[in-house]
Amino acid sequence: MDQDYERRLLRQIIIQNGNTVPCVSEMRWSERGNLVAVGTHKGFVQIWDAAAGKKLSMLEGHTARVGALAWSADQLSSGSRDRMILQRDIRTPPLQSERRLQGHRQEVCGLKWSTDHQLLASGGNDNKLLVWNHSSLSPVQQYTEHLAAVKAIAWSPHQHGLLASGGGTADRCIRFWNTLTGQPLQCIDTGSQVCNLAWSKHANELVSTHGYSQNQILVWKYPSLTQVAKLTGHSYRVLYLAMSPDGEAIVTGAGDETLRFWSVFSRTRSTKESVSVLNLFTRIR
Repeated sequence: MDQDYERRLLRQIIIQNGNTVPCVSEMRWSERGNLVAVGTHKGFVQIWDAAAGKKLSMLEGHTARVGALAWSADQLSSGSRDRMILQRDIRTPPLQSERRLQGHRQEVCGLKWSTDHQLLASGGNDNKLLVWNHSSLSPVQQYTEHLAAVKAIAWSPHQHGLLASGGGTADRCIRFWNTLTGQPLQCIDTGSQVCNLAWSKHANELVSTHGYSQNQILVWKYPSLTQVAKLTGHSYRVLYLAMSPDGEAIVTGAGDETLRFWSVFSRTRSTKESVSVLNLFTRIR
């Protein structure tokens, strides 16, 4: 999406919110890329038609900020500081809460649907990682091994039921789980806060972004957990991570107010190390 398009969409969001900028706490594109879900600090979720720049609906139900959103086809899940997870089918008017999931004792800060859309993983500031299915209002699995908030969550596209999660500053670990059996698998101490996780589409590898104290980006081979790349350049914690549609590049955003583009994964593996991590679309291998 070009910058002019994004600016027009942002302008419409401002205008339709009474010419005041809503305190946006989370945004998430739908899987088809035609809708944008916007979570606000006041607990509302807005659904926007991106092409038309039009707000389609305003979803109520939360009583505090919405910090986590996850799409599963036409289903939208939202997690809030009110400790609730709400699931709605956006095709069904009026857009009321379809399911209310309560299992966390503190803010829900991470949500991610499995690649087959059958399981939802949620992470909370209570250090818990919960797994939910479509038929139960209670979590089918609870993992309590993390020692800090669980915001980073990623389902493997290569191995059915494999889930990765990362803990905050007091934990620093990436943990792997077999959600088919409920068994914990590997764990590695990364040495710093885990902010984001994303699996490669082309190889059995995982990228992680980090905060205090190293503010780095790491690439791991699974299941050996060998570190195959280390990217440095950000001076503050790397809060945001997005994968390109072709699965070859990532973009990271940090508290240093910079965006950096990295060519991390490739269909044709390159072993050449980059001489600079500051260039646009730096290739690291």
